[in-house]
Amino acid sequence: MARIAVIGAGMGAMATAARLAVAGHRVAVYERSATYGGAVGRYERDGFAFDTGPGLLHLPAVYRDLFVKTGKRPLEECAELVQVDPAVRHVLADGRTVTLPGGSHGGAAAVLDEAFGPGAGDRWSAVLGRARDAWDATRRPLLEEPLRPDWEVLGRDPYPALRGSGLLRRRPPTLAEVAARELGGDGPGDLLAARVRSYGIDPATAPASAAVLPYMEQTFGSWYVRGGMRELATAVYERCLERKVAFEFGAGVREVLVREGRAAGLLLADGSSVEADHVVCGVDPRLLGVESAPGAVPARGDGVASRHTLFLALRGPRPGDAVHRTLVHSPGALVTVLRPDDPATRPDPDHEAVTVSTVCAPGAGADPRELLDLAARTVPDLHERLLWQRAQSPADVEAATGAAGGSVPPPALAGAGGRGLYPANSTTLPGLYLAGGWAHPGGGLAHAGMTGALVAGLIVEGAEFRGSR
Repeated sequence: MARIAVIGAGMGAMATAARLAVAGHRVAVYERSATYGGAVGRYERDGFAFDTGPGLLHLPAVYRDLFVKTGKRPLEECAELVQVDPAVRHVLADGRTVTLPGGSHGGAAAVLDEAFGPGAGDRWSAVLGRARDAWDATRRPLLEEPLRPDWEVLGRDPYPALRGSGLLRRRPPTLAEVAARELGGDGPGDLLAARVRSYGIDPATAPASAAVLPYMEQTFGSWYVRGGMRELATAVYERCLERKVAFEFGAGVREVLVREGRAAGLLLADGSSVEADHVVCGVDPRLLGVESAPGAVPARGDGVASRHTLFLALRGPRPGDAVHRTLVHSPGALVTVLRPDDPATRPDPDHEAVTVSTVCAPGAGADPRELLDLAARTVPDLHERLLWQRAQSPADVEAATGAAGGSVPPPALAGAGGRGLYPANSTTLPGLYLAGGWAHPGGGLAHAGMTGALVAGLIVEGAEFRGSR
């Protein structure tokens, strides 16, 4: 039985802790804040409740696997998952509205034909078919295996872009160029680019392989946890407690202790120390001065966006034709509006809780009036219904998560010379491992959750671990 110290109680860190505990290790989690979940928080006021982090889950199989591997009760007995359908509504800059169904490639194609003319659906399906090829080529090395030592091969874009434009002779296309050339700049191309922008990824610089993100959503669906996404964090936390994981809140970590050339424990902010045989860093490794080895993928930092969010308490019931997620397009911003049909988010049926957010630069912010005006394009009479609002700025995100500037890491992507990758889960310091959204395979609930399987495999089976099959 090894002593394992985990830094942070975010989703990836807790997923790692639960897996290691069920493998027979003695696991303790040290969290600087007063609660678990990291970015997956909750804001409550006057009977309204809002998710302060991710509003949806993609690839729920990641957490289903976690619960199967760590206990008798499956995920569905610990949290109620509901597939969102329609998957997303787009309100385009010209006022057109396009509502895409969830989990149906054929249904999406039919909607696009009706919205943009015959052939639009076929072009969309063809792009997502090529995105499926990219997904099949990279699913294991990007999600299910530790980052390979020759990670540079993942710097080549696996998206099989159309030939004939001449661009491929110079360089692989960006996601924005795929959207323009293969779907058309207006219409379906805007929809593809917006789905990627909502992750905080710029289509103008993203590799074409970013098309796997909308492919993943359309294929595996978008899922909401009844009661709010915080309920998923609570379920994982309670599973950790069932597996006898110890938690110490209000326990900031100053540094990783090193003895005889390997990680040997933690120095806490109060000056006390913790002995450990292995250390798992579940926060941004730069916060602890953990550096990548020469030739390794550097720590992500520059170019990672943050979010500015408004929590809106509205008088009046949620209309029957409202959808859970709407992306409102404008020349200067993309705004995500979440309207969950969930009694747990509102004091009674005569009120509605709405979350409005946009991607922004770390440490910056957005104009709340602009966000409200854009949200009003999909929430009729928004200004008249508004009881109160609360803003969550990048500074608030930083205070809650510790991430510099409130940065929110996106999932890892192949291509672009490896700029979309994250540091490996193992480090050059023996006994020190990286978990959570700032390590391979990156941010987002599913990707961060995958770090639990990867780190646990490396600790339990050793460096030869290559992922479960």
